Amino acid sequence: MQEDARREALKRIKDEVLALSESPLYEYRTKNHYFPVIGEGNHYAKLMFVGEAPGRTEAQTGRPFVGAAGRVLEELLESVGMNRTEVYIANILKDRPPENRDPLPEEITVYGPFLDRQIEIIQPSIIATLGRYSLGYIMRKFEMELYLQPISSMHGKSFLAKAPYGEVSIVCLYHPAVAVYNNGMKDTLKKDFQIIKTLIT
Repeated sequence: MQEDARREALKRIKDEVLALSESPLYEYRTKNHYFPVIGEGNHYAKLMFVGEAPGRTEAQTGRPFVGAAGRVLEELLESVGMNRTEVYIANILKDRPPENRDPLPEEITVYGPFLDRQIEIIQPSIIATLGRYSLGYIMRKFEMELYLQPISSMHGKSFLAKAPYGEVSIVCLYHPAVAVYNNGMKDTLKKDFQIIKTLIT
């Protein structure tokens, strides 16, 4: 898919989410004058990060991972010699849940297909999941639920899966927010990020 076609296909997703009045989070978004957070980055990225849901800063700006967790993510990317302009970043949910609570199953059902389309458009060779909801969603999407365990057992590991466009490595990572609340986790995250270095060629 050419750059113009990718941009157009991603814009279509944005327009659809903007008008998604049947979403259980639509009213909360409009009442708070929030933006939907679709995703951003390189439309030809080899590496795509999938988070869980936007936080307040993200919903206020319409951009993913721009708050404290975003700063940690940028630091982690630097630790493997990359920056965010090279990657694509998205979440399962495109709207912020109240009080940053966990995504609900019915919300994942509403927003998941948009993420599926983003993956089809970007065609990454590596999908790095950030957090347990993202991990569960992506492993099930690629029919890898057999390997699903608690994230405490899976972080830092990668699994080879099949996508319609070719092979994709799924990398399981803790959400960067864990290092915001517990600075000691940053070393674990940096160690886990090394696997990305080995997969990016």
